[in-house]
Amino acid sequence: MGLWREKCVNLHEKNDRKGNNDMAIIEIRSLREPGVEVFSTLTEAQLRNRLEPEKGVFIVESPKVIRVALDAGYEPLALLCERKHIEGDAKDIVERCGDMPVYTGERELLAELTGYTLTRGVLCAMRRPAERSVANICDGARRIVVIDGVVDTTNIGAIFRSAAALGIDAVLLTRNSCDPLNRRAVRVSMGSVFLMPWAWIDEGIGSLHALGFRTAAMALTDDSVSLDDERLKQEPRLAIVMGTEGDGLPKETIGEADYVVRIPMAHGVDSLNVAAAASVAFWELGKRRT
Repeated sequence: MGLWREKCVNLHEKNDRKGNNDMAIIEIRSLREPGVEVFSTLTEAQLRNRLEPEKGVFIVESPKVIRVALDAGYEPLALLCERKHIEGDAKDIVERCGDMPVYTGERELLAELTGYTLTRGVLCAMRRPAERSVANICDGARRIVVIDGVVDTTNIGAIFRSAAALGIDAVLLTRNSCDPLNRRAVRVSMGSVFLMPWAWIDEGIGSLHALGFRTAAMALTDDSVSLDDERLKQEPRLAIVMGTEGDGLPKETIGEADYVVRIPMAHGVDSLNVAAAASVAFWELGKRRT
């Protein structure tokens, strides 16, 4: 990752010497073009760079989502797009991003490079932000969600989008959950991951008591209360805890919760997909409903 960033710096300097002070447009004619590794050969784990988080990178797809990230203050490092988008859909993005490298090439070559057709024509590599603390993002929050062990990128993106839309103030994730800055999760969220404060939680949900939260674990048990229980709505600060796609929440987490909550259902259906269940819970318990 450090090598890739060094190549980007070299490309900046090269274009400055050419007198191009506005942007560094680099035509890709080979899959081995220096600097494009971030868009092709680097895995999500390599992009994340846990050993050196300050050098981590993530990929944002489509002009609309890139704009959301830029508006939220995320730092762009390089663009990859079809040439027509440089003066088209991505023109304002290129102008906002100054002299960073802008890689372009034939549509077929870009598809071969990334492994998929660029349906929106534009990818942006961005610097990962510094991790925030649980206390920091929960400061002033009334409704938060704790995502425990959810690994599907689509579900993570959908939960973030619902959280942003339905009155949730912040998102906490256990370390065994999917990274919210995964490319697909970002795309599914339509940029909501950039709008929601979020952090990793390394302690049990009981630790949230110190921050003034009561906890509501979404699970089916003999003593679970209905989602429309008035006690839940009257809680001044509530953490809604969502479990994995298959097994749900661990028994330890359920046992630690102040409430165990179920969604009333019909026709013998016992559960919903975690993203759908989260949307229902957020709608019922979101701060705008209290």
